[in-house]
Amino acid sequence: MLALADPDLDNGPRTDRSATQRMCAVDRQVRPIDELIRFVVAPSGEVIADLKRKLPGRGLWISASRRAVAEAVRRNYFARGFKREVRVAPTLVATTEALLVRSVIDALAMAAKAGQVISGFSKVEEALAQRKAELLIHAADGAADGIRKLDAKLEAMVRQNTGINGESDRFPVVTALTSEQLDLALGRSNVIHAAVLAGPASKTFLSRSQILVQYRMADDDRASGDGARNSPRQTVRTRTT
Repeated sequence: MLALADPDLDNGPRTDRSATQRMCAVDRQVRPIDELIRFVVAPSGEVIADLKRKLPGRGLWISASRRAVAEAVRRNYFARGFKREVRVAPTLVATTEALLVRSVIDALAMAAKAGQVISGFSKVEEALAQRKAELLIHAADGAADGIRKLDAKLEAMVRQNTGINGESDRFPVVTALTSEQLDLALGRSNVIHAAVLAGPASKTFLSRSQILVQYRMADDDRASGDGARNSPRQTVRTRTT
């Protein structure tokens, strides 16, 4: 736990840079910052999500889940935490999710500009066969048949226990974005399947996808157990060798 005078608030982005944990203002649990969302008060007095954790001013940290953010809005945790009058939009839960989606789209676009993304069923299938892919992407609204075929190819490689890229024992499969959102990220039409090749941009895309998944799914997982894994909102999974 951070040694702060007020455990609900951090000291802004320029201090305590080495800190890797914060306390959720809703459930009072200390978690890694990758499992939390930082909120700050804009100059207008409105509470906004600071996904990159770089905005000035003190931040209030809340677990990355729709339920936790909704609870913070409902029970006025923001005014209590910041110890001042603030404006909290009734759409904050949805707005925060939209920002998370936008961050995933931007990360995929950056990977594409770096030449680390390929798209199209045949190209993705070839990349999997040649073990060039580091991460598989399906559109959330993609046809089940194509998804099943590519997943089967991935499963076959897992059964062979040959690994991906010669060393990885986990292969992420991301379905966080719709086809329209994939089109936006990659600058082309009707993208259903894509793969991210090795490189630093893939790690950024994966980490942002994971926090979006957590935001959408954390509460469903706790409530439904393994059954939630079959939900269409489950957006990141792994194949394990």
